[in-house]
Amino acid sequence: MQAKRSTLTTLSNEALCKLRDEISALLKSRAEELQRELTRLTGGQIVIGRAVHSNGASRPIRPRQKVAPKYRGPHGETWTGRGLKPRWLTSAINKGKRLEDFLINAEGESSRAV
Repeated sequence: MQAKRSTLTTLSNEALCKLRDEISALLKSRAEELQRELTRLTGGQIVIGRAVHSNGASRPIRPRQKVAPKYRGPHGETWTGRGLKPRWLTSAINKGKRLEDFLINAEGESSRAV
């Protein structure tokens, strides 16, 4: 005869909390074990969530800074000049406009009338 298995719905709140704590401790120990293994395999050059310098020192990774837009469209759309050209710019170029027509000057206005 098999023992009657309890389901999560039949466990008391205390039993559920104990189970949660056991799972949390198990996951934490596995994560630490994997981190030690990763450090051993890479010679200590990889640290998760931190940048490593050539001298072995690590520092926190800074979030990327926002890039100012370089191009403004006729309806106020902007593009930094990085990545794929946006649809509004591609369609304007196909209609005969030039990329330079949409450049934003230092004052933040388009350099040419659109």
